[in-house]
Amino acid sequence: MPENLRIVVATRNRHKLEELRRILSGFPVELEGLDAWPACPEVEETGESFEENASLKASLVAGFTGLPALADDSGLEVDALGGAPGVRSARYAGTGANDRKNLEKLLHELEGVPAGKRTARFSTAIALAAPDGRVVRTFHGRAEGTIGFGPKGETGFGYDPVFYPLGYEMTFAQMGPARKDAISHRAHALRQLKAFLSSPDSRLLLKL
Repeated sequence: MPENLRIVVATRNRHKLEELRRILSGFPVELEGLDAWPACPEVEETGESFEENASLKASLVAGFTGLPALADDSGLEVDALGGAPGVRSARYAGTGANDRKNLEKLLHELEGVPAGKRTARFSTAIALAAPDGRVVRTFHGRAEGTIGFGPKGETGFGYDPVFYPLGYEMTFAQMGPARKDAISHRAHALRQLKAFLSSPDSRLLLKL
């Protein structure tokens, strides 16, 4: 792989871009967010799975920019809620909802559910598209855990303040970035991405 492979990340979420950059720190890639491409249209997430939505976003952004594009679609799946909020995690409290509103709705829906029944997981699908918009690979990651009864911690974003990863007595939001990045759903998927980009056939598939 050449030095500093330029990849556009299909997001305007500053927190998500920072997390991806941290996890891929030291790897020869240069990640740009969509703030560098203000004319790029928003992608309507019409897929019924994380992989479908990630692929839609990566394909559109790659085709628009003419560069390899990376798109992540992630969400929280709570067993007591039948897997919700799932693919609707970012808009669980309605269109235009923010992290606080989504978190409030989640805790409201889980009122009365005991600790032993609050199992959940963060799931992610990351799609990598070639400059022509063709999705060449998708990568998957999960982080199992439970949902707490109230937010704790000041770091992270989204549902991090209520998510206790398996084996830990602190939420993602109580962890420092380094600890979270070592065990998160995105970290698992991005390790697969690193392996792919390090392989001899990655340049051929990306047509670089």
